[in-house]
Amino acid sequence: MSAEAADRVAAVGSSRPSTPLQTSWFEFLLDGSLLEKHLQKSNPDPLPVQLIIQFLEQASKPSVNEQNQVQPPADNRRNRTLKLLALKVAAHMKWDLEVLEKGLTIPVLNMLLNELLCVSKVPPGVKHVDLDLSTLPPTTAMAVIIYNRCDFSLVVCLRLSIVQQEKEMTENILTVLKEQAADSISVLEGALRLKKDFYVHTMRTLDLLAADAAANGETESSTAGLRISTDELHCQVHYDLGCIFFQQGCTDQPAFEKAREHFRQTKELFKKLDSTVHVHLDEKRLAGYWNACKFPLCRTCDLVSLPLSQAVIESFIKDNVTRSLPNHFRRSVLREFMYKVQQGEAGLDEVCHKLCVCNAIRDALEGDVLSVRFQQLLLKPSKRMVDFILEVCTRSLEKDRPSETSRRNMANFMKTLCESLEDLSLVFVVSSHKLFMELLREEERKVLVEQMRKRSATINLSAKPLPSFYDIPASASVNIGQLEQQLILSLEPRRIRQILIELHGMAERPFWRVNSKWEVPPDYINVILSIKDNLTKDLVYILMAKGLHCISIKDFAHARQLFSACLELVTEFSPKLRQVMLNEMLLLEVRAHETMAAEGSKERPPPDLVSRVRGYLEMRIHDLPLRQVVGEECVAFMLNWRENDYLTLQVPPSLVMNNPYIKLGQLLASTCKELPGPKESRRTAKELWDVVVQICSMSIQHKRNSEGRVGLIKQRESSMGILHSKFITFIKKLREPLVLTTLISLFVRLHSIVRDDIVNEVTAEHLSIWPSSLPNIQAVDVEAVAVTVKELVSYALTLNPNNQSWLITQADIYFVTNQYSAALNLYLQAGAVCSDFFTKAVPPDVYTDQVLKRMIKCCSMMNCHTQVAVLCQFLREVDYMTAFKALQEQNSHDAMDSFYDYIWDVTILEYLTQYIQYYLQFITEKRQIAIKAIGQTELNTSNPEEVLQLAAQKRKKRFLQAMAKLYF
Repeated sequence: MSAEAADRVAAVGSSRPSTPLQTSWFEFLLDGSLLEKHLQKSNPDPLPVQLIIQFLEQASKPSVNEQNQVQPPADNRRNRTLKLLALKVAAHMKWDLEVLEKGLTIPVLNMLLNELLCVSKVPPGVKHVDLDLSTLPPTTAMAVIIYNRCDFSLVVCLRLSIVQQEKEMTENILTVLKEQAADSISVLEGALRLKKDFYVHTMRTLDLLAADAAANGETESSTAGLRISTDELHCQVHYDLGCIFFQQGCTDQPAFEKAREHFRQTKELFKKLDSTVHVHLDEKRLAGYWNACKFPLCRTCDLVSLPLSQAVIESFIKDNVTRSLPNHFRRSVLREFMYKVQQGEAGLDEVCHKLCVCNAIRDALEGDVLSVRFQQLLLKPSKRMVDFILEVCTRSLEKDRPSETSRRNMANFMKTLCESLEDLSLVFVVSSHKLFMELLREEERKVLVEQMRKRSATINLSAKPLPSFYDIPASASVNIGQLEQQLILSLEPRRIRQILIELHGMAERPFWRVNSKWEVPPDYINVILSIKDNLTKDLVYILMAKGLHCISIKDFAHARQLFSACLELVTEFSPKLRQVMLNEMLLLEVRAHETMAAEGSKERPPPDLVSRVRGYLEMRIHDLPLRQVVGEECVAFMLNWRENDYLTLQVPPSLVMNNPYIKLGQLLASTCKELPGPKESRRTAKELWDVVVQICSMSIQHKRNSEGRVGLIKQRESSMGILHSKFITFIKKLREPLVLTTLISLFVRLHSIVRDDIVNEVTAEHLSIWPSSLPNIQAVDVEAVAVTVKELVSYALTLNPNNQSWLITQADIYFVTNQYSAALNLYLQAGAVCSDFFTKAVPPDVYTDQVLKRMIKCCSMMNCHTQVAVLCQFLREVDYMTAFKALQEQNSHDAMDSFYDYIWDVTILEYLTQYIQYYLQFITEKRQIAIKAIGQTELNTSNPEEVLQLAAQKRKKRFLQAMAKLYF
């Protein structure tokens, strides 16, 4: 008997009365009928969503072999049964995605839906957007629809209430889901074209699958499963599509129109339905979306219209009563107005203030915390603004007997308003208002007004200069809510501590939770929360969280103050936290210096900072929580400032073995050191190549378990210990040109090998140092390599848009993906930057024959055939056949005869003249221009070679300048 089972038996045998025992997950494995009985209970314990989590967590647990090595989860009967049990619970819940999304973490929900795809026999290895739903069995088609509904529903919600261990996996899943959102929209739009009923798996059909009864076709027949009518499915899908297009509507007017149409269809279908068992939508929210779609408030072009602004304010006040507009929509409208104010639009400041007031009163009526923006508005309000607040308060309550909740929440809001106002005259404006009199009892009003009188006479002790961080007295007590708002807004360490002392004197609770946006790295959570003194715990947490936020917005001055105060505090009682703060302060200084460098500063980092970075890389303290990002940025810092000697010669070997980023940095530094030499070393380059290939490869577990789209969301494993997504993040911290050139070169070669397209290869510098083949090419994730190449080159060009080598590489990427206009633009840019905008000849190693031929193809694919003929002269051997064929084209989208003057090759000019004379006799203007071009004395073939070369160079420069004006 297991220990868990023994504990349960012991608990049952106890004579002491107790609550009913929770059914354990393994009991459902032992008794096949237990699940259905459990789910039919009025209050099952555990709940259905908890069962799904338990089943899938148990099914996905890795095993350990005899050598104590971790192995992927076994594909055995136990694990298959657990997955099936999870599906049966979801089937019992009628596949209600809203409930599943709220109750399950994103990785667990993702695993559940992938299992649904698997048991529903969705064809593996085929994108869902390429499937014809009308030809699939009903339950298979429905599984695809459910998966894709959930796909972008998660992106819309971005629901990240997840345990910390799963955070990285969740971010990876959401990244992929965002990339797949367009395909999911196409799948669901395809579902709307189907005019037949659908069927989804039930507990019974899943049992039949488990018993291998699918052989007789019952589970795939038109009668198997739970029937969902066409109207029910279309109603749900229209609503889902409306939500995603509505989210995009503030920046994309066509998307807003699509959202409106989908919501209209939803309303019509919803009215027709006799039963809405399978339609999971909130009618109140649907009404809000529909009201929001009646007039497109988000259109930026309309925001400057003051009459419309007044209409928006009026609609928000009315909505405070009906509460049909979604809160996130109201906030997005306010953000649009604020953006226009930042852009310099006149007359919209007051509109922003009024919208902020409307939103704050809506929040108050719903019992939510008032926004910081509204609190800031109350710091210096005018009487006109207070009058408007009171007007909105009055109009926001239902006219006919407002609910008791609304009255109570509005009363609390008006009390908070009084407590927030510094000007006593404004306090009396509020306290003498009719609504204030109605909502607050006489005793409450008297107490509040008296508090306000006393507060006006209170001396602000915090204004006194204080010599030490610790010697801070607590000032007079004020409202907890007001203090919490001050705590959120303050960036001054002494003031933060003073507020916390006052708060702890009023209530004993964890004030580090006041603001949900205060976050400290998960690596430090346990250390901080283990601090016994609650005041100290709050102070350490908040100082660190605020400091990290300041770093994220590049407010390094405040970050230094906050971190210094935190360091002074923890030094007294925790050597571990002291080292943590020293590490974070190092990261702060590294980022501050890198930010200055990114903004154009050429100043090298001080020797002390370089020494501290080395010290961190070599640090080995037992049981000290370390953030991976600190190591990453220290390695990137050393590479950016060319500390290659340290990375290649002085870094201890043990560090290279234990820290994957140090190993990566060492290999990059070694490869870069050897590149400028007469003989490029291939040994170090080969080691770097092997490491990058590992990062871009999929593990055996990933390959064996992946099926179609499922494979995209499995976590890639690498013996290097660096995930591909983290590798791209690391790359984007690098600035040193040679390091970036080396990485671009490596990925271009890797991309060429995995694509296996010799004709359309991308070019880069130093390609010869990399291997020309891969022993296990199937293991490399082609998509990951392609994404890295594109992101790496795009990022490098943001640092230096005039690097001609990077420009040619980027142009090649566009060329091989058939983006000819973009490719030609970059080929021309590459030539322009190395010839002073074509005032000099473009070096032949830049405009090689391959580049010129690709420019010719770009022009040809865009039907610019005269440009093709001119470019054919640039080749070392003039391509007469292509030039003649181009000049014969009638459907040319360029200016044709305006380019004749750039032709210097007499053979081409003679062909052009004769072609026009015999085939285009009716166009006399073209013929005259061609004759004039060929008649120029400097093109006479009897001229000396130097004269002919000068004539050619002059026309080359003028032609390239003309092309640049067209395409730049």
